[in-house]
Formats: sequence, C-alpha cells, structure tokens
Amino acid sequence: MFDDIVWLKIKDGNGTARKLFDRHYSRYLYKDGRRPKLFVGPGEKMVLMTPDQSALFVWRKFISGDGQEGVNCSVFRNEGPLLSSYLILEAEKLAYERWGNQRFYTYINPSKIRSTNPGYCFKKAGWSVCGVTKVNKLIIMEKILKP
Repeated sequence: MFDDIVWLKIKDGNGTARKLFDRHYSRYLYKDGRRPKLFVGPGEKMVLMTPDQSALFVWRKFISGDGQEGVNCSVFRNEGPLLSSYLILEAEKLAYERWGNQRFYTYINPSKIRSTNPGYCFKKAGWSVCGVTKVNKLIIMEKILKP
C-alpha cells in the first residue's frame, strides 16, 4: 500500500515523530524540564514522516528573526535506508504544492554533525550555501525553484 508514498503528513506533537525529533541536534531542552506536546514552533507548518517511521522532515513558514524569507526546513532527520537527498527532493514537492514557488532555506550547525561536508545531502538535492549566521555561525543553505 505505501510502496510509492515517501512522506506521510502528520500532526505536530505526534509521539513517534517526537522520538525522532528528540534525537535531532537542534532539540532544545528546557531548564525547568517541561516537554511541550508540540515541538515544531509557531507559524505555518508541515510535519512529514516516512511510512516506516525512520525519517522526519519539518517545513515551517514563519517570520525569521534574522531576515530570512521563504519556507524553512527546520528539522530533517533520516535514520532509514532511503537516500537523504531523495527524501529532501520529495519533501520539496509537498512544500511546493502547499506554498507555491517559494525560496526554501535551512540552517546547518557544522559543529553538531559528523560530516566533513556539512549539508552534503542538501547539496546533492540542488541546494547551495548562501551565507552564515552572525550568531552561532550556522551555515544557511537555500534552494530557489525555477518555475
């Protein structure tokens, strides 16, 4: 049944998705120990999980504090067998269906990943480095779809 379905749309707060999110390097732990049910944050959002529950992708459209415009990939975690670049391309299709021809962007923290080529899977999916944040020196990557 799910042979050609790559992503399933799920709700923010999904328990299985939260477990994947909890293993993502961007996971914020509150000092007071609270664990809000929702983990994506404010704004328009699309939470995606693979049918085998091994990968999580979150799109978010919100007002960025650093002037970035477009639709943000705020979380991507792949613990499954599918190529990350393939999963990214498939997630882009769903974001395009929802928001149209928008700029896609993401932040990569090179100090939190093992790769010697931070953002490699995004690069393989056609994304490019467009800057570095002033705070925390996060790499900003983007993809602008051509109509």
